[in-house]
Amino acid sequence: MPAILGIALVVTMLLGVPIAIAIGVSTMAALMAGGIPTTFLAQGAFTSVDNFPLMAVPFFILAGTLMETGGLSQRIVNVASRLMGNVTGGLAIVTVMACMFFAAISGSGPATVAAIGGIIIPSMIKRGYGRDYAGAVASSGGSLGILIPPSIPMIVYGIVGNVSISSMFIAGIIPGILVGLALMLVSYIIARKRGYTGSGEKFSLAELGKAVWEAKWALFAPILILGGIYGGIFTPTESAVVAVVYGMIVGLFIYKELTWKDLPKCFINAALTVGAVMIILGTSTAFGRLITMYQVPQAVASLIGGISQNKYVVLMLVNFLFLITGTFMETLSQVIIFTPLLLPVVTSLGVDPIHFGILLVMGAEIGFLTPPLGVNLFVATGIAKVSLEEVSKAVIPFIIALFAVIVLITFVPQIALFLPQVLAK
Repeated sequence: MPAILGIALVVTMLLGVPIAIAIGVSTMAALMAGGIPTTFLAQGAFTSVDNFPLMAVPFFILAGTLMETGGLSQRIVNVASRLMGNVTGGLAIVTVMACMFFAAISGSGPATVAAIGGIIIPSMIKRGYGRDYAGAVASSGGSLGILIPPSIPMIVYGIVGNVSISSMFIAGIIPGILVGLALMLVSYIIARKRGYTGSGEKFSLAELGKAVWEAKWALFAPILILGGIYGGIFTPTESAVVAVVYGMIVGLFIYKELTWKDLPKCFINAALTVGAVMIILGTSTAFGRLITMYQVPQAVASLIGGISQNKYVVLMLVNFLFLITGTFMETLSQVIIFTPLLLPVVTSLGVDPIHFGILLVMGAEIGFLTPPLGVNLFVATGIAKVSLEEVSKAVIPFIIALFAVIVLITFVPQIALFLPQVLAK
């Protein structure tokens, strides 16, 4: 049955079937071959979405849409521009920095690319930056949307792996900052090589202060969301609702860039995204339960155990697995399928579930940047008006930098575990 499951999945994906449908078809094929009632798929899909913590996903998606339309992303960009816009490759560094701020609001990679890239990519092109470079910077910066908390994949990992979502959020802070710094360094090196200069405006503390004051409500959003979670005021699920209400109030009544006429469009866009996510989540959950039923994790554990019992060797093998599967598997599908498959294996070797969760999310993060799936790349190419092939080549140095940080965190788990351990005391 596991063979039928795997073969059906590979064949359907090679035929170009959407990942959610491919997972559903392969699950159905295995159920029929094994004589298991096909209602198993429907029941798995229903129970997967009948989950209170999962309610955070649609609300965070809606919050990101409202804040993008309401002008919060523009003000975040203004602050980053005043801070770093005058250095070599300043707009590229500003892009990554702004993505880090917006990631602390949206929890989504593609949403971060759309919100920040839609503002900065046209400006970069006007300043003489290459379209491929502009698209690559925005794509890689947008990938931080699922690493810096709040994060939708972290919420799903917490549900599937029975791991504290709040601890996962805390663990993502330092790795997120490290990845952001690595992407800024790569942006600077390439910009210097290509001769992309800064804005030419001298740094002004007064102008920076003015930009920060104008953006105070936007900058307060991540403080409100994350501070409320870590302060025990509300749960991650409740924080998503708070983010929606806050985004509406700021957009409608303070910045006044979000109008009542914009609300239906925001709700529709969010609903379309949520619908796609829930379909993937439903079929992937049934798939994950089926492979657990057939004891595939135990078989994988035996296979990996035959290669090595060293947890670092195993983690590096897992990292390379994520690098490969990210090219054709959607982020949530990876999280839902690999969590029950690999979490028991790595924990048996002494790996902390939070450490593994961060590596899993970071591996999925690379999947945003690798075609043919590469969702972030498709968003960026549409904005930069450049071919996928050009952006795919330009993003390679950023992928290398991201993978280097993954390797570092693999061998130094305290980078991810330090804050959760400190705050747990």
